[in-house]
Amino acid sequence: MSLKGKIAVVTGGSRDIGRAVSLKLAKEGAKVVVNYLNNYEDAVTTAKLIQKMNGEVIIVQGDVTKLDDIKNLAAKTVAAFGNKVDILVNVAGGLFARKSIEDVDENFYDLLMNVNFKSCVFMTQVFKPYLINGGTIINFASQASRDGGGPGASLYAASKGAVSTFTRAMAKELGPQGIRVNALNPGMIATKFHDDFTNDEVRAKVATSTPLRREGEAEEVADLVAYLASEQASFVTGNNIDINGGLAFS
Repeated sequence: MSLKGKIAVVTGGSRDIGRAVSLKLAKEGAKVVVNYLNNYEDAVTTAKLIQKMNGEVIIVQGDVTKLDDIKNLAAKTVAAFGNKVDILVNVAGGLFARKSIEDVDENFYDLLMNVNFKSCVFMTQVFKPYLINGGTIINFASQASRDGGGPGASLYAASKGAVSTFTRAMAKELGPQGIRVNALNPGMIATKFHDDFTNDEVRAKVATSTPLRREGEAEEVADLVAYLASEQASFVTGNNIDINGGLAFS
């Protein structure tokens, strides 16, 4: 799945799944732009890991819920690697807190919808002119977009559902220009996300409910991203691909 010479932009690329994606794309030969919001040290660590494998990388701080920051991210990408982007991976997102509908206020609604959905919309808008000659976009939805999420995750699930639908729409809109658009729906992946928001009992129950009887690893998700970014997936677009160990939805 060689990506030699390709330019990849990864939002939320400094840690967890984002870091695994950044490292995998670099390993396959891509030059990587690692976007981060607050985790400068994590971004530097990710960059150093890429440099150890003789990869090319820059880190760019930016809030991908803000259009000006997205435009700055694009400008720094072009300044570093030229006027073309081949791979856009929208990993940035979050749950922030579990809240019942009674506890949801406008600020929390805006936070969830902006970081999970608005970011995808305007990253796509700003980077579309650079995605020439068969570029690809890979969005991160969630298993929650399929099953409505766990307790207190209604807005998270809804925002990721919007990502799923937006992905299908963009596949139709951008396909005639040779741009492929797909989304991933990760299930229980062993990351800080679940360390923060899912208790051990629930994690164990979900893991043992999968046919594979375990949680997934960030590197396994990154492998799927690399495939979707490669020429081997040249006829794959408009899909929301589950990666959850075979867990059924209910």
